[in-house]
Amino acid sequence: MQVSIKWLHDYIDFTETSDELADKLTMAGIPVENVVHAGEGLEKVVTGKVESIERHPDSDHMFITQMNVGQPELVQIVTGAQNVKQGDIVPVAMIGAKLPNGLKISKGKLRGVPSNGMLCSADELKMDLTTLTDEQKDGIYILPADTEVGIPAKDALGLDDDILEFELTANRGDCFSVFGLVREIAVLTGNTPKWPEIKVNEDDEASTADMIKIGIEANDLCSRFSARVLKNVKVMESPEWMQARLENAGIRAINNIVDVTNFVMVELGQPMHAYDYDQISGHSLTARKAIAGENLHTLDDSSRIAKGEELVIADSEKPAGLAGVMGGLESEVTENTTTVVLEAAAFNGASIRRTSRACGLHSEASGRFERGVDVTQTMRALDRAAQLLQDMGACTVTKGIVDVYPEEKKPVSVDFIPAQINNRLGTDISGDKMVEILDSLGFRCEEDGKGGYHVAVPSWRNDVTFMEDLSEEVARIYGFDNIHASTPRGTMVQGVQSPLQSFIDRIKVTLTHIGMNEELSFSFTNPDMFDKMMLPADSPLRQAIPIMNPLTDEAPLVRTSLLASVLENAIRNLSRKNEDIRLYDVAPVFYPKSLPLTELPDEVVKVAGFMCGRRNPMSWNTSNDMIDFYDAKGIVEELLARLNITRYQVVAGEYTAMHPGKTALFKKGKEIVAAVGELHPQVAENLGISKKAYIFEMDVPTLMKYSSDKFSFDVLPKYPAIVRDLAMLVDEGVNASDIEKTITKNGGKFFKNVTLFDVYTGKQIADGKKSMAFTMLFQSNDKTLTDEEVDESFNNIIAAVEKEFDAELRG
Repeated sequence: MQVSIKWLHDYIDFTETSDELADKLTMAGIPVENVVHAGEGLEKVVTGKVESIERHPDSDHMFITQMNVGQPELVQIVTGAQNVKQGDIVPVAMIGAKLPNGLKISKGKLRGVPSNGMLCSADELKMDLTTLTDEQKDGIYILPADTEVGIPAKDALGLDDDILEFELTANRGDCFSVFGLVREIAVLTGNTPKWPEIKVNEDDEASTADMIKIGIEANDLCSRFSARVLKNVKVMESPEWMQARLENAGIRAINNIVDVTNFVMVELGQPMHAYDYDQISGHSLTARKAIAGENLHTLDDSSRIAKGEELVIADSEKPAGLAGVMGGLESEVTENTTTVVLEAAAFNGASIRRTSRACGLHSEASGRFERGVDVTQTMRALDRAAQLLQDMGACTVTKGIVDVYPEEKKPVSVDFIPAQINNRLGTDISGDKMVEILDSLGFRCEEDGKGGYHVAVPSWRNDVTFMEDLSEEVARIYGFDNIHASTPRGTMVQGVQSPLQSFIDRIKVTLTHIGMNEELSFSFTNPDMFDKMMLPADSPLRQAIPIMNPLTDEAPLVRTSLLASVLENAIRNLSRKNEDIRLYDVAPVFYPKSLPLTELPDEVVKVAGFMCGRRNPMSWNTSNDMIDFYDAKGIVEELLARLNITRYQVVAGEYTAMHPGKTALFKKGKEIVAAVGELHPQVAENLGISKKAYIFEMDVPTLMKYSSDKFSFDVLPKYPAIVRDLAMLVDEGVNASDIEKTITKNGGKFFKNVTLFDVYTGKQIADGKKSMAFTMLFQSNDKTLTDEEVDESFNNIIAAVEKEFDAELRG
């Protein structure tokens, strides 16, 4: 934001120079980025009148002028300008002047004729060419005929002003207005503001309520909507003083109607918009959400297709403007407009910011709405705009204001104790001094009878809600230079990782060591992923938390599945021809207790991975085999081994996004420790993955629960082991894990382990049957076993598997 010193002086007197004022504001937390001295370089440039002009005797394009610059004698100046004639008043650079473009003026001769200065063009004076006509841009700049001769040119050109350019923080929306800055200057200088009296003469018999109907359908996006109607409107140029104020604020003057709305926006901080009454269908305006596919035709003559999330101001047929960002072209005020509807409203800042970014439109109005406006100001702004236009003789004002204010803003109150603020700031400021500072800023303080104060926060300070905010107000006005630096006090403790963080590091180190690559992902996702992953309609994973202000429209939800993030990154790699992928991620997912969110969600850390492509790097001495299910299963088994998780059961099952016939669940009792499987073919097709891929997912708290840090060691056996093999025919649906469990249970005291080494379903095997072969190890730590001792256990195993699985031994 930028504002001129003259505009500030309209409302408050101060003796500080623009640079001194900038320093005071900056030190009080209202940072001034730059001070522009508009008349810099024009110190020896004055207005002069061409008393006579004649051709140069030795040049066919140069002229000799005699200039009246307010001195007793005329000044002779030679010029090559073709647009100057006798009687013109122009800017004259005298000897010794150093113009803004760097040109230094000295006495000289042009083709033998002395020249004692230079007639100046707009470009040489570094004037804003965008605001000038083509005639003013070319040649010497011609001043109005009634311009006084001999006065500083900067006064005649309106460049006798300084401009403060602010770099305000987003929380200080109140300072995006002249009134807000004047309030701050009054506190810093001790001077009293001269607020203008805002008073309207409703001199038209018509009633505003009879002429225009307004309403709010999107109460969450529009908290107040007010309107006034002006009749007998005369669209013309604004007064020069208003044009100068706006131009020095960086806003181009258009016509008196538009200029007044911009003037009030900068003055009060309340954006406004003017509509041509006769172009409003149904003479009604409603703040509502746009309908998806609806055309949004804005003042920049651009058409955009609504997505259905934008807030618009609509008449009875179509949108008449993009709320808080830009008005509609069809309802624009033109020279033919005779009746105007003035609108002032309060919109949701986050909504305006999203719309502004999505449409690629940023305006002075949207910038203010994004930072928050004073909802109590709408009617005052309408009165101020009507007053200014009425003073120009540009309209008559109908009776009343139509105001829709569904839920009146409740006053904000903050309590504080002086000791709290002093402890926070490291100061010893008295309570009376704090009250004096806060009162000067518009806060109202009352003692609570217990040594503290109740503070009523003014409506324009949306950023003050806590005691800490009040302490900042006290500190910046008291003066940061007056607060002595001190070392913070506190108990020093050694920083250490939490057990969870250390456990996650173990997981990452293990997966990285066995060939996986860690990815980094945002904790956001797109609802389309739920459909692509074939989540059931009632799946709790679909209950994702919506983000109020998403970084992008492609990720509006907080993720509930880490697999979704891993799959998104896998797709990104595959699309870039990186086809040999081994990705893993260790990151949190978020499960809300209910929606809409009323309390913090449950945050659970997950491990997820994705594998596809070649098993080995491409080389002449390696096979070209592709990764299969057992590679992914081996990764999970190795991780569990490194985490000392044992005695789990591996069973077939079903899991999110995995092939139902090629999925293994690692279980401890009824709890799933890990899931690994082939990516479901339909999910792969939905994601555009054309090759076999394998995924796994684990729950870190569950892994941590079953991980053991205790180790036990056995001495190497002194005595040899006895190995027995067992081959049997069983039904195809029998799981190897169930047979291994039965073998282990009936193996006796010398039994050590069992391993499945063959599964066969060939021509010699009956339909519905399969052959499974196991090898079993028996060993004693005390002696060499005899065949008789092992036979007893082996026979028990045979009897058990025959009974439980109807197994048939094979020879």
